[in-house]
Amino acid sequence: MTGQGQISAEIAAIEAEYRRSGIEQTQPKLDYPPYRSSVLRHPRCAPHPVDPEGVELQAPCFGEGDVAELDADLTAQHLGAPIGERTVVTGRIVDSHGRPVRRQLVEIWQANASGRYIHQLDQHPAPLDPHFTGVGRCLTDDDGYYRFTTIKPGPYPWRNHHNAWRPSHIHFSLFGTDFTQRMITQMYFPGDPLLALDPIYQSITDQKARDRLIATYDHDVTSHEWATGYRWDIVLTGSAATPFEGPR
Repeated sequence: MTGQGQISAEIAAIEAEYRRSGIEQTQPKLDYPPYRSSVLRHPRCAPHPVDPEGVELQAPCFGEGDVAELDADLTAQHLGAPIGERTVVTGRIVDSHGRPVRRQLVEIWQANASGRYIHQLDQHPAPLDPHFTGVGRCLTDDDGYYRFTTIKPGPYPWRNHHNAWRPSHIHFSLFGTDFTQRMITQMYFPGDPLLALDPIYQSITDQKARDRLIATYDHDVTSHEWATGYRWDIVLTGSAATPFEGPR
């Protein structure tokens, strides 16, 4: 078996193992009516098999020289200091066996302290911060650790339903060793009362899996008179995998 048939068989095998493992119960539902956009946007047909090597030939690539030191400090990317609670977010990225994922490209994006993105579609009446762009990136070290210094994002309204507000969150993107391995997820903060009302968070029906999206306040990461600290580890595969957006 060669070519497209072989790729189709490999995809089928992966999907079968995915179902047997029970991982699908811990991932966001693609069709979740309370999250209105999921009903309109989720895939309705089987994935179209493609040759991954052909895709990778046309995909973006990066080297360690493309990631600068200030990319990981969202509070030092402009001439002035941004407004809000300075926060350090750090953690470890591992596989299902607890082995570190080294030299992993990690990107984040988020709203500012007022709950506003620098995006033309975000027009809700909250102030923009001229000293905060809300994007950052870094590479994991040899033990799989990443670290960002940022501002704790504020909640913001969205038009999913009446009086809908998204909890404070940070988007994470992990690229693996190839662009085709990219995974996207969201990190939330502990004790946020909006989590119980958020359809995106609630689209994960397994409570233990939902809990894996919530960072832990860490007083050892917190620094005196400078920043609060949170720890959030990411597991890429296995039954304890971190929930990710979209099909895996």
